[in-house]
Amino acid sequence: MVQDVRYVTDELGERVAVLLDLATYQRLMATHNDPELLTGLNHEELVVLAESALSIDAQSQLHNLLSQNAEGELVAEDLATLNQLLARVDDLNLLKARARYTLQQLNSAGSIAS
Repeated sequence: MVQDVRYVTDELGERVAVLLDLATYQRLMATHNDPELLTGLNHEELVVLAESALSIDAQSQLHNLLSQNAEGELVAEDLATLNQLLARVDDLNLLKARARYTLQQLNSAGSIAS
């Protein structure tokens, strides 16, 4: 958390810049240059993404296809669908992990008082 924030103002008293202590600036720059951070999302959106799941229909379809695959009953078209669903699960898990990581970074950096 920032201990001492100072603002630069213009002739009308409007805030035009902020002065940060070096440690705060370095934390902010470290998160700014991190390609794994999901930027452009607010806290609530990040929480929703971190807690998201595959749709009920997709989960059911995945369960059925995995069962059929274990029995050796999948045809080529179903195998392609299974692979697509597994890829979707992988993508979703990566996004969820990035959302949790972004939340963690935002919490550790603290927020600048306005």
